Amino acid sequence: MAGHSKWSQIKRKKGANDKKRSAMYSKHIRAIQAAVRSGGSGDPSGNLSLKNAIAAAKSDTVPVDNIENAIKRAVGAGEGAAEFKEVTYEGYGPGGTAILIEALTDNVNRTVADIRAVFNKRGGSLGTSGSVAWQFEKKGVILLTDTSEQVQETAIEHGAEDIQESEEGLAISTGPNDLYAVQDALIAAGFSIENAQVDMVPSNTVAVAGDDARKLLVLIDALEELDDVQNVYSNADLPDEE
Repeated sequence: MAGHSKWSQIKRKKGANDKKRSAMYSKHIRAIQAAVRSGGSGDPSGNLSLKNAIAAAKSDTVPVDNIENAIKRAVGAGEGAAEFKEVTYEGYGPGGTAILIEALTDNVNRTVADIRAVFNKRGGSLGTSGSVAWQFEKKGVILLTDTSEQVQETAIEHGAEDIQESEEGLAISTGPNDLYAVQDALIAAGFSIENAQVDMVPSNTVAVAGDDARKLLVLIDALEELDDVQNVYSNADLPDEE
C-alpha cells in the first residue's frame, strides 16, 4: 500500500502547475539549507540529513544548480541567518485516516495556528503529540518500473526489507540507513530508478473512497500548500480514480 501511495504522489507532483512546482522547489531548498546548518557540513557523504534532503529534491526534479547553490548559501551563512526548527504535527482526516505532517519553521506558533486552521476548515482535526505517529515508521522507499526477478534479487541481496509489485512497477522498502546501499547496487547493476527517498510509511492502511477520499485529498493539498509544511503523510489507501 505504501508503494501504491508513493506512485500516486509522483503522478500528482508531475502534474503540478508551475506555481505549485515553484513552491515545492522552495520547500526542498529550505530543507537542504536546514540540513546543512543542523549537520554542520555541506558534504552529504558526512551529513545523512543533507543526503536525504538532496535525494528528496532530486526525486522532485529540483535542478542540480539550485541544489548546489542552496548548499553554498547555507555553508556561507553566518550569524543572523534564519534558523529553522523541525517540528512534527499529527492529526485525523476524513474516513478515520491518520495524518503526519513534517514542518520546518522559524515560528512554531504561526505554523501550528496555520495547520490547525486548515484541519478545521477541511474536515479534519489536529491531534496531540503521539496520537498517530505510532502508526508510521521511517523507511527508505525505492520505486522502479522494472519488475524483473533480477531487480528483486539485487535489492534483497543488498538489504531490502520488503518488495511490493503493482501495475506501475516495484516499490522496494529498506531501513532508512540502508536506502543508499540498495539504490547504489541497483544503479550499478544497470537498473533505472524512478524515485528513492526516506519516507514515513504507515504500518497499516485505511481504505477511503468516494466523498471521504475527495475531502482527504483537498485537506492534504491545503496542508502541502502551507509554506512551513515539508511533507504530509497519510495511512489512506485511495482508489486510482480518486
